[in-house]
Amino acid sequence: MDAQQYDEARDRRRRNLIIGAVFAGLILAWVAYHLRNYPERRVVEKFFAALQQQDFEKAYAIWQEDPDWKKHADRSSKYGFGDFSRDWGPAGDWGKIKSYSVDCSYSSGSGVTVQVTVNQRAEQASVRVDKSDKRLYFPPPGIQIDCGNWFGWLTE
Repeated sequence: MDAQQYDEARDRRRRNLIIGAVFAGLILAWVAYHLRNYPERRVVEKFFAALQQQDFEKAYAIWQEDPDWKKHADRSSKYGFGDFSRDWGPAGDWGKIKSYSVDCSYSSGSGVTVQVTVNQRAEQASVRVDKSDKRLYFPPPGIQIDCGNWFGWLTE
C-alpha cells in the first residue's frame, strides 16, 4: 500500500539524540548537585583568605557577616573580637595561617559544614555557615565529614 519506507538512519539519529539528552541531563544534574554548597564554600574561602593575609578585622567581619561590626559591637558580645583573635590569630589553635584548601562540605539542616585543611596539617578545621545569612560559627560537636575518598567527592 502507501506505507512509508523504513528509514533506519532516522531511527538511529532519534535514538542517539534521546541517549545524548538523557546523558547531558544526568551530567547537568550532577554538576548542580555538586555545586549546591558553592556560596557557603565561597564565604569560607574568603574568610581563610583574610586570615592568611592577617586581616583579622576583615575575617571577623566575614565571621559575623557584618562589615560594620565596629559600629555595633554589642551585637557580637557572645563572641567578641578578642575571643575571635585568640581562636584564629597567630597564637590560636591553627597558628599563623600560611596555606589552606577548602576540601569538602556537608549540608544539613539550616547550615553547611565546610572542611578546610590548614597549613597542610593532618587535622582539618571545620566551619559552619548558615544558609540564610552566611554567618560563620563553629559546628556542633559530633559532625564529621569524610571527604577523603573518591565516592565522597563524587556524591558530595
